[in-house]
Amino acid sequence: MSATATSTPPPAAPKAAGGKGGRTRLSLPVILLIVAGALIALSAVRAITGAQDITSAGQISAALSMAVPIGLAGLGGLWAERAGVVNIGLEGMMILGTFFGAWAGWQTSPWLGVLAGIVGGMLGGLLHAVATVSFGVDHIISGIAINILALGFTTYFAKLWFNTGEAAERGGSPKQSPPAEEITSVTVPGVSDWLHSVEAHHWFLVSDVAGILGGLVTNLSLLTIVAILLFIGTFLLLWKTAFGLRLRSCGENPIAAESLGVNVYTYKYIAVIVSGGMAGLGGAFLSLVTSHIYNEGQTGGRGFIGLAAMIFGNWRPGGLAMGAGLFGFADALQLRAGGESVHALLLVLVVVLAGLAAWKAYRKRYVTAAISGVIAAGVLVWFLGTDTVPTEFVSATPYVVTLLVLSLSAQRLRMPKADGMRYRKGQGK
Repeated sequence: MSATATSTPPPAAPKAAGGKGGRTRLSLPVILLIVAGALIALSAVRAITGAQDITSAGQISAALSMAVPIGLAGLGGLWAERAGVVNIGLEGMMILGTFFGAWAGWQTSPWLGVLAGIVGGMLGGLLHAVATVSFGVDHIISGIAINILALGFTTYFAKLWFNTGEAAERGGSPKQSPPAEEITSVTVPGVSDWLHSVEAHHWFLVSDVAGILGGLVTNLSLLTIVAILLFIGTFLLLWKTAFGLRLRSCGENPIAAESLGVNVYTYKYIAVIVSGGMAGLGGAFLSLVTSHIYNEGQTGGRGFIGLAAMIFGNWRPGGLAMGAGLFGFADALQLRAGGESVHALLLVLVVVLAGLAAWKAYRKRYVTAAISGVIAAGVLVWFLGTDTVPTEFVSATPYVVTLLVLSLSAQRLRMPKADGMRYRKGQGK
């Protein structure tokens, strides 16, 4: 062996994301600091504008109810994309969940309706898996096709099943199912009343914290508790078990996973079918908890917002939960309070954009800092010059928040490396 060969050092391994050479992952203290800052900002906005509903128990309870279907859809997307399959069909799988959940719920019991909604979503997931995993269809095309098929299927069968016979007598119509029974809700006795009394004093920060906690312990649906457990279970299963490691390896490097004996097809099928079940459960939540009936167009794009929440959360359950909570809060705010509270949040937006401008300037990204500063100044002028915001903007609030959050978080994202790529067994040989 030559001297040159022996003296040449081996190539350095790539630095892992989150290490000194990569982007830093948000640690628990940093997350707590962000949450504390957000609470202080909301409390200050409430005190300045007088929009008391921003942090009320009713607002938080409604936000949680809105966040659960978004979070479940996002959790479904996380399962699929961690295995390397992009699931744009979450919206269609949610539609199937709303339809089958309501159909079984009004005829039997709401819990059987929940199971039917999960099965409906899983059927959509199975179809997506067959198309993308077995036949190699482009993931985006397959997902869009499922969205269209689900909408057409439910529109046709709603007219067939909900507009005749006993269903029509109980209030069914071509676009609506008969009402189902309510799923049990729980309230922590004593604690809820005490928190409500503290909230009524409107003390700075203290009453806001009481309102938020009160919303989390008052009229909490049992299905909401199930959803929370699913988030915890997903984290433990995908990040703390050998099964989860194998599944995630299919989304990072399926060829390497195959060389180690992992049946990539099986894991992709499992992930996409579970993905559909999660989205179907989110749809069943909409039709059995939020409204107790199926309505045409009920999902309202929540499958896509769930996908955005998953991306905001960097393909991890904790970040996804934060994103779903944020989008649910915006959704509930525009439904409950209307223009006054949305107008108050413009002040929060000014603070966020000003902070972003300062941070970008500190990082010497002066163009981005200047753009953020100009937008912050424009929003401040809008806030000071008006008392409310147009109705059209109020109804668009969840979608505006989605775009804003994704634009602010885009620079720290890291998707699975093989996400959306076509895989064929033995292609690495």
